[in-house]
Amino acid sequence: MTGKEFFSVRTVADALAGFRPGHRTAVEVVSLFDALHRVPAEEVRAPTALPGFAKSTVDGFAVRAADTYGASDGLPSYLDLLGAVRMGAAPEVAVRSGGAVAMPTGGVLPDGADAVVMVEYTAETMPGTIEVTRPVAPGGGLVRADEDVAAGAPLVAAGRPLRAPDLGMLAAAGVTSVAVHARPRVAIISTGDEVVPPSTVDLAAGQVRDATASALAGLVVDAGGAPVIAGIVGDEPGALKDRLTEVLADADLVVVSAGSSVGARDETAGAVAAVGSVWCHGLAIKPGKPTLLADCGGIPLLGLPGNPLSALVVFGQVGVPLLWRLSGCETPPPAPSTRARLARDLASAAGRLDVVQVRLRDGVAEPVFGPSALLSVLTRADGYLVVPEPATGLDAGSDVEVILYR
Repeated sequence: MTGKEFFSVRTVADALAGFRPGHRTAVEVVSLFDALHRVPAEEVRAPTALPGFAKSTVDGFAVRAADTYGASDGLPSYLDLLGAVRMGAAPEVAVRSGGAVAMPTGGVLPDGADAVVMVEYTAETMPGTIEVTRPVAPGGGLVRADEDVAAGAPLVAAGRPLRAPDLGMLAAAGVTSVAVHARPRVAIISTGDEVVPPSTVDLAAGQVRDATASALAGLVVDAGGAPVIAGIVGDEPGALKDRLTEVLADADLVVVSAGSSVGARDETAGAVAAVGSVWCHGLAIKPGKPTLLADCGGIPLLGLPGNPLSALVVFGQVGVPLLWRLSGCETPPPAPSTRARLARDLASAAGRLDVVQVRLRDGVAEPVFGPSALLSVLTRADGYLVVPEPATGLDAGSDVEVILYR
């Protein structure tokens, strides 16, 4: 290993906290039907209160709560039935003392009422009269006109990806479009004389089909980005620099899958240094130490190891947070996870983040080991666990968090 190969090794925590190119994607306006998981560029506030009117949350009768105090099965309160409220229409009758109005769930509360008693606690003893066998407090059985959200209150925050309930809240408020950050364009460059397109039918000795680019494109889509496959660049001097210059003009993030040899990695580092400022060359992560981060005029560049497993692990730990940040989201949404019991001891080194693939069986996490050149290590795994940087390992039987693959 030469000093040229790893000249500024950083921890993953340092990379996530300190590598902060200023570029953000442009802002565009999209309809709610295209807004799921997009990141709002600005806060959206409610133009009016929601639901906008006091309404019943139960089938029953609108009453004055005081008229029900002391009511019981043995001593019910008797109230005059004054009329009924129809769904989708304003009440045509008000509630007076000693009276009640029949209510459907969601109906507009009539004037004079301050509660709705559930139909289960009533009975119509004679035409025009109901008895109430259970008291109701003021506000019971209804929601206020501004109980969902007050006029002018935030509906959705800037910088947090929109979820399905957010879209429903916007629609309820009459907001049918929202300004969001554009999906980051991620240029994916593969390098190496040995790498050939996946469509290659017959491989010559030493050749490998480009599996990493397709897998990276899937991770980009999963994180809300738009992958751009920028092709394969051979190891001839100057070729990668020329390709980087081309793609940087129209990319929000550039990802380079470097060759596996020391010479290929050095060629990548030199090409990147010619078009930007290298922030680190080497991350304290296993697998994936030969990782490069650079700022190319505000556009981040991520140089990945050549081995597919290492490349995909590093992109998940560093590339995905970068993608979300480019979209205006500083805190990526958490991935689905579960708790499990570790099946065996795991050794680690203090100061290094270890990402371990695991299979899950009946609440037990069984590590999946194999060379970082093998994609099957990932395809056999249900998820992964992380041995944190300060730790020197995990003991068998430890309770661990497993990040699940979707």
